[in-house]
Amino acid sequence: MAHPPQAERFPESAPDADAGVLFVLESKGKWWHAGFHLTTAIVGPTILTLPYVFRGLGWGLGFTCLTVMGLVTFYSYYLMSKVLDHCEKGGRRHIRFRELAADVLGSGWMFYFVILIQTAINTGVGIGAILLASECLQLPTFHSLRHINLASLLLSLGYTFLVVGACINAGLSKNAPSKDYSLESSKSSRLFSAFTSISIIAAIFGNGILPEIQATLAPPATGKMVKGLLMCYSVIFVTFYSAAASGYWAFGNKAESNILKSLLPDNGPSFAPALVVGLAVLFVLLQLFAIGLVYSQVAFEIMEKKSADVKQGMFSKRNLIPRIILRTLYVIFCGFMAAMLPFFGDINGVVGAIGFIPLDFILPMLLYNMSLKPPKSSLIYWINITIMVVFTGAGLMGTFSSVRKLILDANKFKLFSSDVVA
Repeated sequence: MAHPPQAERFPESAPDADAGVLFVLESKGKWWHAGFHLTTAIVGPTILTLPYVFRGLGWGLGFTCLTVMGLVTFYSYYLMSKVLDHCEKGGRRHIRFRELAADVLGSGWMFYFVILIQTAINTGVGIGAILLASECLQLPTFHSLRHINLASLLLSLGYTFLVVGACINAGLSKNAPSKDYSLESSKSSRLFSAFTSISIIAAIFGNGILPEIQATLAPPATGKMVKGLLMCYSVIFVTFYSAAASGYWAFGNKAESNILKSLLPDNGPSFAPALVVGLAVLFVLLQLFAIGLVYSQVAFEIMEKKSADVKQGMFSKRNLIPRIILRTLYVIFCGFMAAMLPFFGDINGVVGAIGFIPLDFILPMLLYNMSLKPPKSSLIYWINITIMVVFTGAGLMGTFSSVRKLILDANKFKLFSSDVVA
């Protein structure tokens, strides 16, 4: 097997830089642009599943898991940023997750493992955010999305506040749903539901493209990513906790996997004004456009690297025509899969367990220990080892419980159905 390419110092300025670097992962951004990208990558409509997550965990364990996994992911992304800074100072500026992992771990197979996981995650998110459509064909660089991702940040705040207000109104109304916060009666069912919920939280916090986001920063990137993370997690704190608490308080163990369906059930009276829910849905759909754009960038970068001629201009006929054709085919594929598999919400836990837990809860700690080599007697070394062991176990259990739920719900699945299975 061929060894993966090694990174060069500031490759975007090198004469032999590939088109994926020059045309997609453009390094011009400020720290707040990274904050916009990170927020769009993490704070999305999946937060509307948080009341459902609490349904499988309860109040105490729900808030505990949400807080612990939030702290772990912030720490993980901070370590990843430190590893990238360390490599840059050593003359190897990595702009792709797959090349960073292969370089630090010294293993060619790791390069292809990360490609596989990243591609699965990003294509899955692309399927869920199919509204990217024609606009995504005309925005070639990640950096060019900064204004769209600012709008995405504001949209996430907008629909969160609307949903929180609607849930509080529903919980206080005279027709308020009965509040039952009890968990499943069977111990085994409670255990499986808990690990499925943990996997869903991992998917919600997941961000498998941090190196690609840091690549959009104008070098040197040292310290800028931390400021971007602080901006992102400020938005996370406001949105995640308010959505989880209000939705679970209002609907208890009857909360749907999309809380909007609880507010406007198919049967029975609605619990929120249609105008409020309609506006929240509009904000969600608009943000899905930005999310689709962000997560498509890895696929676009791979396509651009293979298809474009770096010696010709970004918008030359030689590069523009293949770009439009390939990106159109990618969007058609995502649209076809989204139409064929209308039960994508049920796969959320599987994606979190198989994809996001290895990429965001395990690999960053391993990369840090391997590259910066903290002493084995140091606290940070053993914190990283502990996190890796705990989340390896959680990932294995989460995979089993999520696949189990998928199998149990298989009788509800119909290809190309207009009804999405919760």
